[in-house]
Amino acid sequence: MTARADTTPADAGHPGPSAGGQPAPALRRKTVISVDAMGGDMGPATIVAGIAASAQKNPDIAFILHGPKADLAPMVARHPSLTQCCELRDAASVVTMNDKPGHVARHGKDTSMWSALESVRAGEATVCVSCGNTGALMLMSVLRLRRLPGVYRPAIAVMWPSRNPQGFNLLMDGGADISADAKDLMQYALMGASYARCGLGVERPRIGLLNVGTEEHKGRSELREAHDLITTHARGADFDFVGFVEGRDLPGDSVDVIITDGFTGNVALKTGEGTATLIADLLREAFQYSILSRIAALLAYPSLRRLKKRIDPRRVNGGVFLGLNGTVVKSHGAADATGVSAAVKLAFQLAQTGFSAKLAERVAKATLRAQDGDPENDLPQTDDASSGAIP
Repeated sequence: MTARADTTPADAGHPGPSAGGQPAPALRRKTVISVDAMGGDMGPATIVAGIAASAQKNPDIAFILHGPKADLAPMVARHPSLTQCCELRDAASVVTMNDKPGHVARHGKDTSMWSALESVRAGEATVCVSCGNTGALMLMSVLRLRRLPGVYRPAIAVMWPSRNPQGFNLLMDGGADISADAKDLMQYALMGASYARCGLGVERPRIGLLNVGTEEHKGRSELREAHDLITTHARGADFDFVGFVEGRDLPGDSVDVIITDGFTGNVALKTGEGTATLIADLLREAFQYSILSRIAALLAYPSLRRLKKRIDPRRVNGGVFLGLNGTVVKSHGAADATGVSAAVKLAFQLAQTGFSAKLAERVAKATLRAQDGDPENDLPQTDDASSGAIP
């Protein structure tokens, strides 16, 4: 963690906190998103630019921005769209990508990440958005927001472009925990089905379990055990379990939700992002090869623009932490302003649909066994050796 001193007075021209720590009156009429301004690879200026783009497009959105006020105030002042919809909360310290989650959880109360989560916990904001250290964010989220009753281990749900009518499939887990046993995978299926209903509008989601083959005898023992558990729970959870699926099904139309452990899921996610970038680069090279190819590129420009938008990883940026008493959206650490704006858009959509309450209700109905122990005694495996996979 790094600390920065606040050497300037509170920012003028921006709504400050009112008595009792509640957002300013101008923010209460809007959907408030709590944003961790620090921790992203490209710096806070990029995050401020991203939320400014969202504010310009959406008059119903407002922000509580957390970080060193002395640094953030001049950045916010450069964006007129944030003048009446952004409140600054001073947080002197920053969680870096190299910080160990356990250390941050014990000593990170003065960080922007902790402050951003506290706004959701206190009911000041509906959703928290952060580009920071995934392991630290997950561990802090569990400590401050707590898990939903019946949830063994929270997971990150990420959207994957697909041929399905909704345009996306869900992948779980996207990097919250590098390992998962059979019960964890079963829980991911329950939460994934709920997210698909609430977030994607899929009335009866189809769930697939990622494996090295579709035959029931293939894969590790925990996968085969998870197969049996999900089959049993599917009968009363209002989703269809299609069994094992393979990597080629991720962008397909045979399933709506793909379940796997965080290590495998994150590798698949990063592979997909790299492949999308490679395709864009190869197309650019091909159309610049000759005069004729450049003419062809001009003729195909509208179609190429639609394709670029369809496969651009920045436009589906944002993994949702499922299984918490509150909604947290994890933006990619390397997100640019477009990516940050996409994560904010996702957060706004979830807030508008009352996603957190609906997920809690569905999980409570679907889960057959509740966890009654202290959440701190069964935290995600985000210790020093596994600090989360999304950078």
